[in-house]
Amino acid sequence: MSSLFASGEGLERLPLPQAEVYLQRRFPSSIAVDLALERLVAETNWRGETIRLWGKTVAQPRLTAWHGDPGRDYSYSGLIMKPAPWTPLLQTLKSEIERSVGEIFNSVLLNYYRNERDSVGYHSDNEKELGPEPAIASLSFGDTRIFVFKSKRKLHRPVRVPLEDGSLLLMKGPTQRHWLHAIEKEAQPRGPRVNLTFRRILNC
Repeated sequence: MSSLFASGEGLERLPLPQAEVYLQRRFPSSIAVDLALERLVAETNWRGETIRLWGKTVAQPRLTAWHGDPGRDYSYSGLIMKPAPWTPLLQTLKSEIERSVGEIFNSVLLNYYRNERDSVGYHSDNEKELGPEPAIASLSFGDTRIFVFKSKRKLHRPVRVPLEDGSLLLMKGPTQRHWLHAIEKEAQPRGPRVNLTFRRILNC
């Protein structure tokens, strides 16, 4: 596997074939990263959900929450999520990211990785509600975790991207058609991490 780092202060495009992915190692938010993590952990109504995988019902190895505009339901792996209202903190972060990346979002999926045992399996964000080429902005707070890209057709080697405290990853264009992504479990101890993936749910 290769490992990719952004060298500049702004969004830098990563060299993934058949994809459009950008990384900013420190997003310039008006909210301090340590305060953002503390507030997100404390203020969010976290849920431990179960999903359907390969015909079996399993517990997600992380906690989640779904916020957004009214009526922006989101479904994946047999799970239907109805949005809670925007909080002031989430609204501020959404507005800052929209100005930075030039996209408009109407919802956000929050993931809480409590330690090294929490993870998300390989998948692509290709649900019909997101459209054929969705823009997804992923903002991370807390301990660094490795975001792994894996080519769906195994045409390219897997790519590992460290997502550090305060980093922003933007996926758009054909990325979801050609690549899977995951946060794998780790053997070494890891502290808490909260990840926000801002999305635009379409009227389907």
